[in-house]
Amino acid sequence: MNRRPSEFERQFEQFKQEFGSPAKLIVPFLGLFLFVAVYQSFYTVEPDEQAVIIRLGKYHSTNSPGLHFKFPFIDRKIIIQTTKVHQEEFGFRTESTSSRRTRYSSTGFDDESLMLTGDLNVADVEWVVQYKISDPFKFIFQISSPIQTIRDVSESIMRRVVGDQLVNDVLTTGRAKIASEARTLMQEVLDKYDIGISIVAVKLQDVNPPEVVKNSFNEVNKAKQEQEKSINQAEKSYNKIIPEARGKAEQMLSNAKGYAEALINRSEGDAQKFEEIYRTYAKAPNITKRRIYLETMETLFKKFKKLTIVDGKVKGLLPVFQKQGAK
Repeated sequence: MNRRPSEFERQFEQFKQEFGSPAKLIVPFLGLFLFVAVYQSFYTVEPDEQAVIIRLGKYHSTNSPGLHFKFPFIDRKIIIQTTKVHQEEFGFRTESTSSRRTRYSSTGFDDESLMLTGDLNVADVEWVVQYKISDPFKFIFQISSPIQTIRDVSESIMRRVVGDQLVNDVLTTGRAKIASEARTLMQEVLDKYDIGISIVAVKLQDVNPPEVVKNSFNEVNKAKQEQEKSINQAEKSYNKIIPEARGKAEQMLSNAKGYAEALINRSEGDAQKFEEIYRTYAKAPNITKRRIYLETMETLFKKFKKLTIVDGKVKGLLPVFQKQGAK
């Protein structure tokens, strides 16, 4: 009795008629399998990357740039860019970048940028955090959300640093100090978390007062600038007048000292001259008296324009001495 073939047997016979024997199909499939296996066994890591190898769901190794081998269908590679500088933006977002212009948007990020300063004022702080992945394994497996962790740490530290500063320092001269201190503190916290992140830089993109008080704040700044201008002008006048007055005072003191020294020297010279005359007088009194008398008369006669000797016995006047040219 002939058995009626089943549906599977009919389909199998039809398959053999169309494609031939199944053994003939094994070779192409085996070749394709080997090709895929060999293709997946080798991979290249670029110079700016590192590869993390996961074997059967567990971490196996971290490979440096170059050509490497891995077991196909067993090992899985995760490529991480370790030299690229990544960036997180706070208080704004970059919308588009072109060769001519970069467009930013600051709308809707007040929860990130509005911060309370040390003098209980509010500042609108926009900043960026640039970082590198120093350890790919820790970055992938140490924490579930490393990017969100970086953002949370950065925002917390920035609020802490800004909260220790006066609003004028935050808006003007203290920006570099704030960025440097924030970078140091962020790195310390991330090192404690041990997530393989290295902070490259923290940059304050823009710092302004809140929009609702911006006009009033600008008026205050304008008044302060005018105040500083007046102070600078006063200091300029002070620096001009005071040194000039001090110079004149020093000149007067110098002249007075010179005059005093001249008087002292002249008095000392007169005293020495008197002592010389006295010693000469002691040796020959009569001769010294006569010489002094004659010298004194000579000095007096030089001062007279006319000289007239009057004698009671003589009725007329006799001119004895007259300077040349005297009338």
